[in-house]
Amino acid sequence: MTVKYLSLEYNKVNERGTFSPGDTVSGKVIVVTNKETKVQCFVVRAKGKAEVTWSEQEGQNTVVHNDKKRYFYFKHIILQDKNKGDGKKSFTLSGRNLFPFTFEIPNTDMPSSFKGKWGKIIYTLRAKLTLSIWLVHKTKIEFPFLTKAEFPFASKSEMIIIGLQVGNFFLLIVKILNDSTRTVTPKFYLSETQTFVADSKRVVHTNDVLFGSGDCVPAESRQTVTRVLSIPPQTPPTFFNCSMMRLEYRIKVPRQNTLIKHTLSRQTSVFPQKTIHKQNKSINGCNRQTTNSH
Repeated sequence: MTVKYLSLEYNKVNERGTFSPGDTVSGKVIVVTNKETKVQCFVVRAKGKAEVTWSEQEGQNTVVHNDKKRYFYFKHIILQDKNKGDGKKSFTLSGRNLFPFTFEIPNTDMPSSFKGKWGKIIYTLRAKLTLSIWLVHKTKIEFPFLTKAEFPFASKSEMIIIGLQVGNFFLLIVKILNDSTRTVTPKFYLSETQTFVADSKRVVHTNDVLFGSGDCVPAESRQTVTRVLSIPPQTPPTFFNCSMMRLEYRIKVPRQNTLIKHTLSRQTSVFPQKTIHKQNKSINGCNRQTTNSH
């Protein structure tokens, strides 16, 4: 085997290691060979794409729904044999070799990196080293992408919208009327909703994560429960700027039986770590909405 090692590395542009529209992705490709090796073609590609796919039963048939979208695609030719048509001479590699590359991400609205139940949004770097038609070496890495988009929709109802950062604390207030004959303990969930669209069809995946509980509410009593909570770390940010999928969150307090009623005063959407200005209130990163629901 002539190629012992092939890898891609990119340079971080901030402490979080994320990239955004308009940023420059630079790095290097490392190739190690154990003898002199002739190269037909050596390229690095950068790509951002979204794709969804799922299947469902329609009678006795299984129907697959899928869609995809490319946000950008760039190719950087490092080496190429003259027989490939660019007029360059033949190239050989020997030992350890480092090749730099640079790509500029388009300064347009694109969704953040995301991997969901039936879809994903990924941004990748790929290197392809072609020695012959039968001998090709490849490597790929993903780089995290974070959108610059502000709060992406206009509220149709009267809501207090406050920007928060993932991990910051916020106050949750729940008014509970317990008309049952037993004591209940309210539990608080962060309810994640993933929506995927393809072929004019839609599928929804939900996931509830327990992230707090309140004090016990005695039987046949009314009580206001307050808790200081925080959005769990590593929670993907809410996004609505992808035509094939979206991600949103709600604070959920399930009723344990029909005799228990509650009013929940917080609905939550998670956003990247940046300042969102709505109604003169802002804290960095994730967003909170106030509504009443029964």
